[in-house]
Amino acid sequence: MVKRYTRSRASVLLCLCSLAVALGVASPALATPKGEFAIFSDCPLSNSEITACLLAKTESGEFVVGKKTVPITNTITLQGGVIEDRETGGETFVGAADGNTLSKAPQTVPGGLLGVVAPEFLPPFLQVILNEFIDKGVTGVTATTELAVPASSIGINEKNLLQSTGVALTLPVKVHLENAFLGSSCYIGSDSQPLTLNLTTGTTSPPLPNKPIKGNRGTIESNEEGTILTIADNSLVDNAFAAPGASGCGGILSFLVDPAVNATLGVPAQAGHNTAILGGTLKQAGAEVVREHE
Repeated sequence: MVKRYTRSRASVLLCLCSLAVALGVASPALATPKGEFAIFSDCPLSNSEITACLLAKTESGEFVVGKKTVPITNTITLQGGVIEDRETGGETFVGAADGNTLSKAPQTVPGGLLGVVAPEFLPPFLQVILNEFIDKGVTGVTATTELAVPASSIGINEKNLLQSTGVALTLPVKVHLENAFLGSSCYIGSDSQPLTLNLTTGTTSPPLPNKPIKGNRGTIESNEEGTILTIADNSLVDNAFAAPGASGCGGILSFLVDPAVNATLGVPAQAGHNTAILGGTLKQAGAEVVREHE
């Protein structure tokens, strides 16, 4: 792996914004990268096959499931490495060295458990105060997106990514809903029945009633030495996936609570009724260069 990377090789990082995921496990690195390479401290460098280290931050966007829209306001960090097959050009994602491939970043569900939000006729400052009370009170709910498969099962297609057409990233996820009443096992989707996101930087082709939306490969720049590439303002989108119903909500009362949650959220929701928009910043460096800075 050379120290400098082409625009073609760098832009593959865009597909890792997602949000965005369960834990991939690899042996911890023997040393910690220093200086500007310290951001890759969780790259699984002890795996000799790793060719690149990745750090992706999803900083904006939204996740729409059924009738509920959840804005991404807390940064989600995805980190790990990539093994590139030089013969086929295929890539395999490898989880972070400490197993914390995706940071757990709960997002506030507007309206909380009751689905109530401040009426629009109120002055904006009163809407903010009332929504804050609703979302953080006893009825407040958070949603955390987790990977439903091992990190190595993430699907990456660099050709589609570069051409802004087709699927660039396949990401099977589940959404953890948390609230004192819902308990700790309330999920939309599961390991066996995930929400499968087929994310693109191009234009989607969803079934009705959704309409096509367009992603963005973002802008690419590097540090002075050309050893760390940054891709800013990227956007990966999908609005053609289906969402299963909730399960495990309310503990032993799940047989009563699950239907109530489903009714509030509008799930199960067929394809054409859900949307994922993931925007953020990504950084990449060759594994060889990162090892040199340990």
